[in-house]
This record gives sequence, C-alpha cells and structure tokens, in this order.
Amino acid sequence: MAESGRTGVGSRAGIDGSGRGLRLVTVVLAFACGLTVANLYYAQPLLAFIAHSLRASQGTAALIVTMTQIGYAAGLILLLPLGDLLENRALASRTLLGTAAALVVAAVAPGIGVLLAVSVFIGLTSVVAQILVPLAAHLAPAEQRGRVVGRVMSGLLLGILLARTLASLVAAQWGWRSVYLISAVLMVAVAAVLVRVLPRRRPAHTATYPRLLASMGQLVRTEPVLRRRAACQALMFAAFSSFWTSIGYELLDRHHLSQTGIGIFALVGAAGAASAPLAGWLGDRGHGQFASGIALALGVVAMAAAGAGQGSLVLLAAAAVLLDLAVQGHQVISQQEIYQLRPDARARINSVYMGSLFIAGAIASAVSGTLYQQSGWTAVTVFGGALPVLALLVWAVSRLRARRPVAAPPANAG
Repeated sequence: MAESGRTGVGSRAGIDGSGRGLRLVTVVLAFACGLTVANLYYAQPLLAFIAHSLRASQGTAALIVTMTQIGYAAGLILLLPLGDLLENRALASRTLLGTAAALVVAAVAPGIGVLLAVSVFIGLTSVVAQILVPLAAHLAPAEQRGRVVGRVMSGLLLGILLARTLASLVAAQWGWRSVYLISAVLMVAVAAVLVRVLPRRRPAHTATYPRLLASMGQLVRTEPVLRRRAACQALMFAAFSSFWTSIGYELLDRHHLSQTGIGIFALVGAAGAASAPLAGWLGDRGHGQFASGIALALGVVAMAAAGAGQGSLVLLAAAAVLLDLAVQGHQVISQQEIYQLRPDARARINSVYMGSLFIAGAIASAVSGTLYQQSGWTAVTVFGGALPVLALLVWAVSRLRARRPVAAPPANAG
C-alpha cells in the first residue's frame, strides 16, 4: 500500500472499514497479539516438569516466570516507545524474529541457568503485542476505532488465557521443550504475515530516542490518571501472577493432576475473556469507575476463595475464573481511559502502564514461588489476596477525592 504523508499509514483503501481489508488487518493483528503474548505464560503450568527435567528446585524454576516478566517489563520501557519513532511494521516483524531465536535457545537449553537467561530475551522481544495494539488504533477509521481495538484486545486476552492450557496439552504429548520450538515456528510465520498484510506506518515524531525515553517520566509526573490506573492494575496483575505461578505446584502436589489435567484446569481461565466486551461497554457508557471498583472487589473475593478452597478443585476453578474476569475486565477499562489522555503518545503511555504491570508481576512471581516452597498454598493466597485489597484502597481514595468539592477562589476584598 502506498504511504500517505509522514505517518505512512497507506492509502485508506483496504483499511477504511468499507471492505475485507479492515477485517483482514484486524484478524491478523488479533492473532499476532495472542500468539506473541502467549510466550509470557507458556512456562507457568510447566514449572514442576521443567524443575524435574533440569534438576532444579521449585523456587528456582519459578524464576523462569519472573525472568520472562522482567524481560517483558524491560521491553515495554526500552522497545515499546520506538512505536512512536520507527516504522511500525518493520519494528514488529524484526522483533518477532528475535523472539523466535530466543525460543529456539530455550528449547535446547541444557540447564536451568541458560533457560533463565534466555527467558529474559523471550520476554523482551514479546513486547510486539503491545506495539500492535496502538497500531490498531492508528490504522482504524475514527468511527470504528473502539470496535477494532476491542477485537484486537480479544485476541490478546485469549492468547493470555489459553497459553497455559495449550502449553500443558502440548507438553503432555511431546515434552516441555516442544512448546518453545512450536512457538518459534509460529513467530517466524507471524512476522511473515505482518510484512505481507499490514500497511506501513511511520510516526510523525522527530525526537531522538533518549528524549523519547525521558518524556515518559514527564507523562508519569503530569498524568495522575495514568499513575492511578497503573498502580491498581499492577497490584491486580501481581495477584494474577502469584496465583498462576504456584497453582501448578498445588494441583500436582495436593490433587495429583497430570500435565493434561493441569492444562484442562487452566482452560477455565479462558472465561476471563468474556469480561472484555462487557467492560468496554460499561466504559463507553461512563460507568468505568464503578466497574473498576467491582473488578477490584472480585479480585479480593477470588483470592479468598482460592485460600478457602485449597482442598477442592471446584473452588480453585471458581477462584481462577473470578480472578481472570477481574484482572481482564479492569485491564480493558484502564486501557480505554489511558488511551484517551494523549493520542500522540499512546506507545509511551502504554509503555509506562504495561511496564508497571510486569515489574509488579515479576516481583510477585518470585515471592509466590518462594512462599509456596517454604509455607505452601495458604501463604500464597494470603499474599495474593492482600494485593487487590491495596488496589481497592487506591480506588476508594481516588473516588473520595473526586467527590470532594472544589473550593471557590477567595473574593477580591478590594
């Protein structure tokens, strides 16, 4: 497609919402986001089997999730802002080739040290998913932007929620290394499809990369909505990470599930994708703040149920469904609000927001693995339950401040 102007979004033919072009681009972006972000979650249900295979402790194996999330956070901070600077299609496709190379190294890793190190690079390059979401907002016509971004986000959420199940089922048939090899092939295929289908988009920014990074600090200082949304979702995602990092051990140790059984259990998390359209609908109608409070409260209930139901698979499954509904619903509402702050800085806003999430998730994963090894599942749920409680307090304080009347300026006595 021919470029049009500095932004280089192409002639609007094919992406103007009038034909199959827009639908094709939307489907490609949704699949690309889902397949790419899934790399962050494949290891979660496989930790016990990786630990046995590589002769590592449970706590050390749990660091695979931590290192992947640290890498992703680094990518969000260092690579994602390039979406406001470099041509988006080339940036995404080339980064995916780096992901494929890292996944091949993981598949043949001879020991836990190599796997931990390469996990950082898997996370770092999987940031492509977050490059493509703002790209969808840029490419879609204004009157269809919400719908297009929502569909792309549905693909991303399904990638998150189905990754654990697919990894478990594949590993049960061909071993945990096959998961990484298959994903490597998929990343190469996705890169090729992006080059074939997506139009070019070159941002209008002319700032240098260091100045672009420095501007993120200014966004944090000047956008209180961004700070609040990032803090609340970071706490929710930390609870999500602590639950899913340790649940595989719990299902194996207490309930004696096979790898296939763990995969089937993880499938219940896919119900969380159902909250995305509802959350978007509530946000569009001005109920985002109320819906946020409900989502945070559901997170508290979910972790309480996980602690109370450690002897019951049914209660654990119910807790997983509630937690995923809460986390994904709050995510959609939060992103809907922060994307309205500065359309010219969507990539950097997303960088600050998502970077906060995965830093918190990395810390929570490490803490959760250690807690489970030392004190068991109850300690994990107490830790995980405290996190949405803190988020709910942040939300409540922000609502009280919003309702506080603004003092009138003093009258001029002169």
